Amino acid sequence: MIPDIVIATRESALALWQARHIEARLQALYPGVNTRLLGMTTQGDRNLETSLAKIGGKGLFVKELEMAIEAGDADIAVHSMKDVPMNLPEGFAIAAVTEREDPRDAFVSNHHANLESLPPGSRVGTSSLRRESQLRARFPHLRVEPLRGNVQTRLRKLDEGLYAAVILAAAGLKRLGLAGRITRLLTPEQSLPAVGQGALGIECRAGRADLLAMLEPLNHAETRWCVEAERGLSRALAGSCQVPLGGYAEVSAGQVRLRGFVASPDGSRMVADEMRSALQGQAEDLGNALAAKLVARGAREILAALEDGPA
Repeated sequence: MIPDIVIATRESALALWQARHIEARLQALYPGVNTRLLGMTTQGDRNLETSLAKIGGKGLFVKELEMAIEAGDADIAVHSMKDVPMNLPEGFAIAAVTEREDPRDAFVSNHHANLESLPPGSRVGTSSLRRESQLRARFPHLRVEPLRGNVQTRLRKLDEGLYAAVILAAAGLKRLGLAGRITRLLTPEQSLPAVGQGALGIECRAGRADLLAMLEPLNHAETRWCVEAERGLSRALAGSCQVPLGGYAEVSAGQVRLRGFVASPDGSRMVADEMRSALQGQAEDLGNALAAKLVARGAREILAALEDGPA
């Protein structure tokens, strides 16, 4: 007998799109299955005045959804994998990682064609230390300033003239039908994506064998391997929203190329490297190996400086 499935989700337009997307795929796989969305407002959604790095990181978007699962109010939760902490609470599992949408960052501006054309002193909005560090390293003449809120809120602030440009995840814009707002897609060389960016994860209790089996067809093996390699890199470096860190794995001709970097928030110190591997074995091993290369090049010193105070 197919169980009813309650899906915990944040109530932003993007989170609801993601939950409804998974709901539709489940209904297509299992005709007649009863599904229901449980909308929730998380701490990360309520506190929009403070940067995520200062209030605990992106895990604030996940914790309350996990609490709903633990209490039995929901069966699964749908997350952007870039928001999922590197270590899950005991008893939880990512049952499936769906095929990746565009992982790149997007430059959005109403008056400028690209980052290179922004005049000195232009305000560029982003919520990400990862993006901020890369922008400051490449364009020290720009003013990179915090920008919180959902996608629509960030675009509204741009349209109100509060920023010359904003940097957003391309995946979110495309999923919301806002691809037309993208002025320029940034290559990974210009802005290395966040760990897990563009991929959706479905979380449930690790002991729910029924759900694990039901969700398995939604898992995209190649995407999952890449995301696990990226998360292995971040986990080995103690990566979080408080650390300017990027990690991106992509597959070509059966080979995985994993790139990563660690930086100071102001972009003055940065170490970057990459490794390649066959698409086999433990993905986390590749992440660990690249983390070791970055440590050898000075990543640990950058991380230590972040722990001691602002760089």
